[in-house]
Amino acid sequence: MATKGCLSVTKYFLFVFNLLFFVLGSLLFGLGLWILFDRTCIISVFGTSLALKIWSYVFSGVGIFTMLLGFLGCLGSLKEIKCFLGFYFGFLLLLFAAQITVGVLVYTQKNTLRSTVGIQVKDIISQYGSGSQLSDKEEGWDFVQTKFHCCGWFSSMDWKQNQKISNGSGLWYPCSCHNSSTAAPSHNASTSNDSSVEQLSSGFCAAPEKESWLVYEHGCMMSIQSWISGNIYTILGLCLGVGLLELFVMTLAMCLCRNLDQDYNKLARYS
Repeated sequence: MATKGCLSVTKYFLFVFNLLFFVLGSLLFGLGLWILFDRTCIISVFGTSLALKIWSYVFSGVGIFTMLLGFLGCLGSLKEIKCFLGFYFGFLLLLFAAQITVGVLVYTQKNTLRSTVGIQVKDIISQYGSGSQLSDKEEGWDFVQTKFHCCGWFSSMDWKQNQKISNGSGLWYPCSCHNSSTAAPSHNASTSNDSSVEQLSSGFCAAPEKESWLVYEHGCMMSIQSWISGNIYTILGLCLGVGLLELFVMTLAMCLCRNLDQDYNKLARYS
């Protein structure tokens, strides 16, 4: 009797938990679609188009996977379908293994990852502003420099490799690197409105004097590493909490699956 009561509590706990999981996945999926297709949404003012696209894909993908897990967990626990509980356990196990694998790879390959990111960033910087309008990658890098108050990857001197800056007699610098604590950039009286609009649209600002850039001197690599170091315990706490929750739910699903009646024809009623 006690065993049946325990199984009933486990079954309905899994059902309620996965029902909330399914609702959460639906909300994430809807949010991802909203960000992706509604360009007038208020969230668009908080980031660049590249950042919005990335977050929309992340929200949509996580939402779909969460809905699938919630569906399998709800139906498998409520209707006592071992097949669904087995798939539910298997998906959670794969997710748990993938998280561990990613964590190990990031830790062991951090130097390779840092150099690869550095090469990509330098390529973005060298080609920055070469098109008629900024690309998604260029807007994304602008967002990083503005967010972390930095310039370039190693230092602001990385921008010397940019084609427009090297051809601009040292008077041009990226507006996203502008240090607001310095004096505002001065423009000659002969500067026309058209040239000002061109500077803003191309992502460059004019320095008051040659080689006198009003920018942050330190690179973004150190700023990003400092941010990660400052938030490492929060990141580890979240990862540990998610991992323990996955282990707990997997344990409940396996216990429920093993203690159900030996009836493998549960799906026959739906055929």
